[in-house]
Amino acid sequence: MLALIFYALLFQWLILPVAPELVKHDSSVHLDHILRVTTQNIAVACQTRLSTVVNGTSPGPELRIKPGETTWIRVYNDMESQNLTMHWHGLAQRTAVFSDGSPQGSQWAIPPGHFFDYELHPELGDSGTYFYHSHVGVQAITASGPLIVEDCGKPPYHYDEERILQWNDFFNQTDEQLEAGLEAVPFVWTGETQGVLLNGQGISIGHNSTGVASCTLPVIDVSPGKTYRFRFIGSTGLSLLSMAFEGHDQLSIIQVDGGEWTKPAPVDRIQLASGQRFDTLFVAKTKKQLKAEKRKTYFLQFETRDRPTVYRGYAVLRYSDSAPLPEYPVQAPLSLPNTTYDWLEYQLQPLYPKPVGVPTLAEVTRRVIMDAVQMMDPNSNQLVWRLAGLSWTDKILQKPLLVDIYLNGEAAMPDYDAALRNNGWDPKTKAFPAKVGEVLEIVFQNRGSLSSPGKLDSHPFHAHGQHFYDIGSGNGTYDAEANEKKLAGMGYRVVQRDTTMLYRYELATAAGAGAPAGWRAWRIRVKQPGVWMIHCHTLQHMVMGMQSAWVIGTAPEILEMPLDESQGYLVYGGDAYGNATYDPTCRHQFGNEKTCKDHWP
Repeated sequence: MLALIFYALLFQWLILPVAPELVKHDSSVHLDHILRVTTQNIAVACQTRLSTVVNGTSPGPELRIKPGETTWIRVYNDMESQNLTMHWHGLAQRTAVFSDGSPQGSQWAIPPGHFFDYELHPELGDSGTYFYHSHVGVQAITASGPLIVEDCGKPPYHYDEERILQWNDFFNQTDEQLEAGLEAVPFVWTGETQGVLLNGQGISIGHNSTGVASCTLPVIDVSPGKTYRFRFIGSTGLSLLSMAFEGHDQLSIIQVDGGEWTKPAPVDRIQLASGQRFDTLFVAKTKKQLKAEKRKTYFLQFETRDRPTVYRGYAVLRYSDSAPLPEYPVQAPLSLPNTTYDWLEYQLQPLYPKPVGVPTLAEVTRRVIMDAVQMMDPNSNQLVWRLAGLSWTDKILQKPLLVDIYLNGEAAMPDYDAALRNNGWDPKTKAFPAKVGEVLEIVFQNRGSLSSPGKLDSHPFHAHGQHFYDIGSGNGTYDAEANEKKLAGMGYRVVQRDTTMLYRYELATAAGAGAPAGWRAWRIRVKQPGVWMIHCHTLQHMVMGMQSAWVIGTAPEILEMPLDESQGYLVYGGDAYGNATYDPTCRHQFGNEKTCKDHWP
């Protein structure tokens, strides 16, 4: 009953009227946050690297916004020669038109020397952990930062304080060098991560701590007896991480991928992929326990998984800021399991089940099989990744799909019938169409490489726009009937996610060319018109084409903004993009209502 009341209130909140209008963004306009993106040499992981940074740091500043309020974030591209967009990971469905941040999908990139004002309006129930990152090339290796949608009133779980734990990879080549190798003929791999950073700190391979901030173990400070909300943010470019706290093996997951509160899920470790977020309750030891154990510091041990080599790193959990930091351990204090594919599968359940939850198999109107395979492109001789037979990057289109639809209407829309005959995508527009009201089942099928015998990877798949119901994963090929029986037999209520893993269930040597080696399945009640991306969140794989663009709805459903109000968004560097001598004209889509209230049942 409480859940029904909650969603009734949510519906009432959603229908508040707004009056979109064009506004000149001069000095009188209020901006909630300003992000300036530059390229500069930074000291990190005991080395110096030319990096894309936000407000001079990596990660960039923590942004906190409220649901029920409109937030304006100005993003400056202060780089000399590179394009930029900013994606609000997990909140894409709460952004204004042209504000999702996917280049050649939903917007033109921000040209060098320009800025763009992004409009966000998270809704009731969106409170949670997100992050922002560049969506151009591999800039997100360093160009990212925490994005927190604050709670309205008391959250459903009690805790005393919170800590953000954002994870990034370190590569000792520049973004330009990494991308050039991935696109080269012959192909040049980036190499494995040379270090994993926690909140921008860590030690890369072959280096020892020097005690300076850029070359030391990261520290998490806690106080005895307190309960903490740890917000784990996976903003790695490549690494799937497994991690655990020495002496603290009782964590409880309470929220996943922002917005969806879960029933408490006890775990002894965290497994975190690029794009994922997990919020956990962490209960610190008491003073009595610390005295008995004669310790004030413990290690957080983290290791990469499903890669040819393993990187192992550490952070320090410190109970007193006066306690000396321990030396880098000679021997690992913990033994973390190697198996990845069984962690939390079919376990997370919503704290507040929705009145209309996951669609049943009988409700599914269409299934799209996304075969994920590496191969050599016969035309370019490049090594590429394909989804459902298509390799997609932002370089294959002359203009963004959403811009094209605004300029040309129905003529720019993908052919739905042609897509049905062609693995789900239209050969002309290179887009996957879907109709509002469809119930889609999207199945990612992992397959052995067609170009490198024995090659097989895991992939974190992320959806822009609507969150999806993750209905599980398994070995071999997907069996819809068997999985439906499994869900029903468990009485399993499915949570909504925006990023989940396609694992490799077979050893690389056992996976023949094109052989099935694991699946992941989603279900979505299609509701939100627009252009949205679904892609692997491994940055190298994105550059190599492991992306897909989805056009949801008809042209009239998509064309939310009148043409006369959209002109500044339809040209690269148009009137909606400002610079040092020009104030942009922006459409205010959401209005200025502030409706954040205590809404938890």
